[in-house]
Amino acid sequence: MRQRTRIARFRNSLVVRVILSTVVLCLGVVWLTGSALYSQLSDGIKNVKIESSVAETRSTIFNAQYRITLASESGESALRKAIEEIVVKSPSVIGTVVNGREIALLKSTSLKPGEINYQSTSNLVPLEAVPNSLRQQVQRSDEAQWAYSSIQYPDGNVIPALAVGERISIPGSGPYEMYLLFSLSSQNATLELLSRALLITGFALLFLIGLITWIVVRQVVRPVREAARIAEKFTQGDLAQRMQIRGNDEIARLGTSFNEMALSLQNQITRLENLSRVQQRFVSDVSHELRTPLTTLRMASSVIHSARTSFDPTIARSAELLVAQLDRFERLLEDLLEVSRFDAEVAILDCVEFDLSTLVERCILDLNLVAEEKQTSIKLTKPQDPVLIYADIRRVERILRNLLNNALEYSDAKPVDVKIAATESDVAFAVRDHGVGLDQQTAMRVFDRFWRADPSRARVRGGTGLGLSIALEDARLHNGELEAWGRPNVGAHFVLTLPRRAGNEIDARLIRLVPEDYSSTK
Repeated sequence: MRQRTRIARFRNSLVVRVILSTVVLCLGVVWLTGSALYSQLSDGIKNVKIESSVAETRSTIFNAQYRITLASESGESALRKAIEEIVVKSPSVIGTVVNGREIALLKSTSLKPGEINYQSTSNLVPLEAVPNSLRQQVQRSDEAQWAYSSIQYPDGNVIPALAVGERISIPGSGPYEMYLLFSLSSQNATLELLSRALLITGFALLFLIGLITWIVVRQVVRPVREAARIAEKFTQGDLAQRMQIRGNDEIARLGTSFNEMALSLQNQITRLENLSRVQQRFVSDVSHELRTPLTTLRMASSVIHSARTSFDPTIARSAELLVAQLDRFERLLEDLLEVSRFDAEVAILDCVEFDLSTLVERCILDLNLVAEEKQTSIKLTKPQDPVLIYADIRRVERILRNLLNNALEYSDAKPVDVKIAATESDVAFAVRDHGVGLDQQTAMRVFDRFWRADPSRARVRGGTGLGLSIALEDARLHNGELEAWGRPNVGAHFVLTLPRRAGNEIDARLIRLVPEDYSSTK
């Protein structure tokens, strides 16, 4: 849960994303720079140590060779004493002296019978402290050679060291190799201190970069957040909100432009709201006022219609037309009143539990005569079990009848397919005709009020242009959805999806909007 919260915060916060991106990029730059700097300093310190150690080794071995040559002329005891002074007594113990060193004198060849072994090391340094690879290089070269090593003393202490060696000759005993082992503890401590300093400096630099980025981004993002907050207030109906302007910079000019836009929107919205209220009031008042004369005309037309058999055929036909047009006029008034309720947001649901399948069957039965007149038929596919829903049965029935009537009107004497699908949480009702159909532009506007794809045909059929618009409002009043699909000369497909209980959310679309018979032909 915390991880999801962090991810959501990262996605929704521009400040967090900018700071994190900046810190990550700077981390890479600092790491590359620090690595290069550490490498240069490390190489410099090591090279200085190597150069000084090689120079000291050459000087020490040269002096040792001179002393050994002189001592060899005085006999074996003098030679041994000179070697002991050179190897055992002269070195400084590493660890007690900062620049301490050890000396190792190693025989290059195997000891022959009768030869005296002068091989020795200072301070009991083991012979393994000199790497074999270094010994091979020294034996093949006339110059001093070096390699990194380590010295392990008898007390268990291990010291990193630099071993530098060169060949030396002892008269009467053959070739030897002399090595000086210099401690690297001081250099390693310096490099470790340098590494810690670079690491601490890098983290401090990243912190300062992050802090600076936060301050800069906050100055830029604060007006954006303020604009977003004001925009949300606008959507909630608070049109008096404005941005505070400080200074004359780009952000101030943005705030000025935003406030001018807000003022313009406020004026436009206020004008449209006034116009909408006037329009709604006009429609509502006219619809109610027309009911009284309509009732009078209905009573008079009923009297005339009942006595039409005694009239001249032309007058009798006029009486029938009068009744039909009064029915049409009454339906138009009912639609206008319903639209005014939706606009005023006073439409409410009167929910009961009922079987959707039974309601659909009843609507189809009532429209069988209309289907016969249109020379078509209605085929119903439904679940075997009852489809019980909790909704406003009057509004749901109005949606069903509207969709069925619309399919029959435009079926062009081709069958109409009706399908019901249901899950535990949702239900769906679909009507598919194979008549004149709809193009994509028409399908997008088919739910607009008073809009007709073919105005001339609509006038012949007697439509008001409000049926599908009211059906959509009824569906959304239940928290459902009504969708339309069509293709010219292929037919149309209307899908109504409702929650089992009005007001709940729809979990899924149970019936595909693009019908399967059309998909299979593509």
